[in-house]
Amino acid sequence: MYIKAGDTVAVIAGRDQFVTDKKGNKTRKTGRVLKVYTKTDRVLVEGVNIIKKHQRPTQANDKGGIIEKEAPIHVSNVAIIDPKTSKPTRVGYREVDGKKVRYAKKSGESLDK
Repeated sequence: MYIKAGDTVAVIAGRDQFVTDKKGNKTRKTGRVLKVYTKTDRVLVEGVNIIKKHQRPTQANDKGGIIEKEAPIHVSNVAIIDPKTSKPTRVGYREVDGKKVRYAKKSGESLDK
């Protein structure tokens, strides 16, 4: 999979794609990848795809109630943010010093440190 935990991604498809500011301008939702689920091809992005879960009281959570948390989103609905242009980009691979390194197709900037 071309997305790793810690990458900054933008949502490019789905109902949670845009956020509207006070002036009415639409911008893409972005966030950091918290976890990658390789078997189901999904990623957990902070602040994206928020769901409400009904939690019953437990020893850890005395009150219970309705909590909001992130749900996984399919990897095809997100794109990595180019570090140079700050826009969504595709990912390519090249070999540097015998290692396979990811790079942004728009600017050619390396994504791996």
